[in-house]
Amino acid sequence: MELYFKQRLLSFFDSFDIYDEDDNVVYTVEGQPAWLHKLHVLNAAGEHIATVRQELSLLASFELLVGEQSIGCVEQNFSLLRSSFTLDCYDWDIEGDVFGLDYSITASDGRSVAAFSKELFHWTDTYHLSVPREEDVLPALLIVLAIDAARCSRGG
Repeated sequence: MELYFKQRLLSFFDSFDIYDEDDNVVYTVEGQPAWLHKLHVLNAAGEHIATVRQELSLLASFELLVGEQSIGCVEQNFSLLRSSFTLDCYDWDIEGDVFGLDYSITASDGRSVAAFSKELFHWTDTYHLSVPREEDVLPALLIVLAIDAARCSRGG
């Protein structure tokens, strides 16, 4: 499945519309006014299905929740040379390029879970997410949102 994230231009908080390859809105993301990031993911019917919630820590750390159940965390690592994150969900690993624009998520068995990239030359944050298996779409989407929020927190 191919998804395209487009941050809303006139929004005070992180909010995105997420489109499929046919340009249908399949998810929306609403940021909540708070000191720490808290993003609510809604399905196409407007029902809340997931949350990305920043935890108080030295480096950016985000809990991923589907419904009210935690599925894991995304934590930013200290690194001078690359944008580095640790995943604590599904036994997945994430690798980012030196510029923090392209990422790949792989399972411990080597299977590709997802790939996403930040597109340049747009007025707002825009991402492309490619996920081969339907059951991996929502967790992958939450990971992209957490990484975007971490980049936003450090001014990137």
